[in-house]
Amino acid sequence: QVQLVESGGGLVQAGGSLRLSCAASGRTFSNIVMAWFRQAPGKEREFVATINRSGGSIIYANSVQGRFTISRENAKNTVYLQMNSLRPEDTAVYYCAASAHWGLRNPTAFSSWGQGTQVTVSS
Repeated sequence: QVQLVESGGGLVQAGGSLRLSCAASGRTFSNIVMAWFRQAPGKEREFVATINRSGGSIIYANSVQGRFTISRENAKNTVYLQMNSLRPEDTAVYYCAASAHWGLRNPTAFSSWGQGTQVTVSS
């Protein structure tokens, strides 16, 4: 099992930017597929982006393609989510998650989760 701790959330105006970080411990980070999900009040948890072990392959949800960038630094055991051109509909709790398998978007495929960080975008 891997332990995950997110940081970097906050309140930002529409059109602004935030960078989320997720620090991992407990397993060899370079062996883990990482992803970001989000959950807005009253809605199901939603896939945002995933990155493979080396960082060479990435998948984005259509809703964030071109605005968000996922990246990782294996030497720092950290995955990031750079969020630009934020919209009020991006408001949610953002979670990082870890999986042994690449290319999956279903939350049930991810075995480890952080506690979440709140992102609020005002209009």
